Amino acid sequence: MIFFYAVFTFLIIQRLIELWIARRNQQWMMAHGGIEIGAEHYPLLVLMHISFFAGLWTEVVLRGYAISSAWPILLAALIIVQGIRYWAITSLGRFWNTRIIIMPGADVVRRGPYRLLRHPNYAVVILELAIIPLLFNAYITFVAFSVINALMLSYRIRVEEEGLSSYTTYATVMQNRLRFLPKKPE
Repeated sequence: MIFFYAVFTFLIIQRLIELWIARRNQQWMMAHGGIEIGAEHYPLLVLMHISFFAGLWTEVVLRGYAISSAWPILLAALIIVQGIRYWAITSLGRFWNTRIIIMPGADVVRRGPYRLLRHPNYAVVILELAIIPLLFNAYITFVAFSVINALMLSYRIRVEEEGLSSYTTYATVMQNRLRFLPKKPE
């Protein structure tokens, strides 16, 4: 039970800090000519993430705080995934956001995990939405939010890539990178 509360609390605090960073970055980007696209789906994205944590909490409590027998491996994977998350966030710097905000004419980020794939942050979210529920045997949460997230990302990535391609050299820079799987850097 304590392990679940510790992990859950860490993740909630992490998300709140990230929202603060995103808001600060949003203000900076908008003050410097940023354009937000896809804003109509953002409330659904927020609702999905809130619902994920509510669903996780509910399922874990109802199942009696069961921890997976593979917890050491899953916890290690979660820690590695968090490292990749921070690598992606710091690589984007002021351009990282939970919203889709584009700076017309800005250089496309090619450092950090973006040297290897187009969407490392989304790859992290996909992995998190699998690892976290599996860590606590929350199989309903795992399946439901993996499907919901896949639907959300299929829309969000299309909108983001179209916007980036319209306002930057994204299409040219990222043409040889896969969306979610690493590829040897050029």
